[in-house]
Amino acid sequence: MDSAEFSRDPYPLLAALRSRGPVQQVRTDNGRTTWVVTGWAEARAALADARLSKDTARYFADRPGNRRLAPAVSRTMLATDPPHHGRLRKLAMKAFTPAAVARLEPRIRAIAEELADALAARGSADLVEDFAEPLPIAVISEMLGLPEQDRAAVRRWSHDLFAAGAPDTVDRASHDLSDYMTRLIAARREDLGDDVLSGLIAARDEADRLSEAELVSLAVLLVVAGHETTTHLIGNGMLALLRDDALRARLRAEPALLPAAVEEFLRHDAPITLATFRFAVEPFDLGGARIDAGDVVLVSPGAANRDPARFVAPDEVRLDRHRRAGPVDPPGRPNRPGCPRPPEGHEGTDRPAGHLSFGHGPHHCLGAPLARVEARIAFEVLLTRFPGMRPAVDSWDALVWRHTRLMHGLAGLPVVLAP
Repeated sequence: MDSAEFSRDPYPLLAALRSRGPVQQVRTDNGRTTWVVTGWAEARAALADARLSKDTARYFADRPGNRRLAPAVSRTMLATDPPHHGRLRKLAMKAFTPAAVARLEPRIRAIAEELADALAARGSADLVEDFAEPLPIAVISEMLGLPEQDRAAVRRWSHDLFAAGAPDTVDRASHDLSDYMTRLIAARREDLGDDVLSGLIAARDEADRLSEAELVSLAVLLVVAGHETTTHLIGNGMLALLRDDALRARLRAEPALLPAAVEEFLRHDAPITLATFRFAVEPFDLGGARIDAGDVVLVSPGAANRDPARFVAPDEVRLDRHRRAGPVDPPGRPNRPGCPRPPEGHEGTDRPAGHLSFGHGPHHCLGAPLARVEARIAFEVLLTRFPGMRPAVDSWDALVWRHTRLMHGLAGLPVVLAP
């Protein structure tokens, strides 16, 4: 799963795994084994199962390794369990509520229009480098109060954190980003503003609800998670649109369909191929497999979102599948062992059609409202401003994809923008 081919197109391998069963054990490049969850029902159950811990410090306590990740990266909120996770999440989530994001929408649109103006002046562009990356990094940077002159470096360090097969690059980037945030927090403490980072500092200094290490770690997580996946959502979505002239024309004619398009792009080509590390704290059954205590489990939203037991024609882009919520248990595969039906009254409450690109359960992505708004505005601006946009490659196979196991996203998307 660390190969360039998997980075380019992970779906054939994930489908092959799922054909053998929704939960399969595979051998990794380092000779160890891990469980990979590819079925939708099993993935949804696993993401909310308290028997699967995300506490990496606990897991590696008696498993020393040779990695030197900065603690601010290795021990983020994503690597904690309740109740500690809930305390940290509560401090951050008020900046990402639907109401808070709605107040940001005019500024998000203004940034998108500014980027589109720059594209229009050139006639051709790389949609990833010139739009899909700078839009979300600008938004989260303004939210956190990152100086504009620092954003290119932050973007580079964040990019390097996900480099597959390059542990030294990842470790070095983790320290660079952690050290930067430590310095920025020290400077901001002397001149607090109304940005999110200042609010977190106040939570640390006035109410003492955050340790200094937690403060740095939370700031690092917000800046990385606040733009990486949204970049891939925009890039992968624009690729789908460039491949389908009729869909592009339909969305230009019916912009009210854009929210459904965002959901379908999230499902069809998930920014997250494999969710972050989990391990079993006790034995249990999942999808017919026996998971032992200490086993590593990787849930694949990318695979679950294309499970044919949940979605009709899962490899196709279909906007109509997001018009109403379906049952929690997929047709023909109801309530398998290890995948209990949620409590009555909670069926179908995730999103219409139930994709898992933002996760599920306690670790459901708190930035989901922001990502949805950014992507909707991005597609609207690009489709409106550049109706004649076309790819600037002779073959889709010529496109280069980020070499990363966890995420699926383009390294570049060259286009011609002239009418």
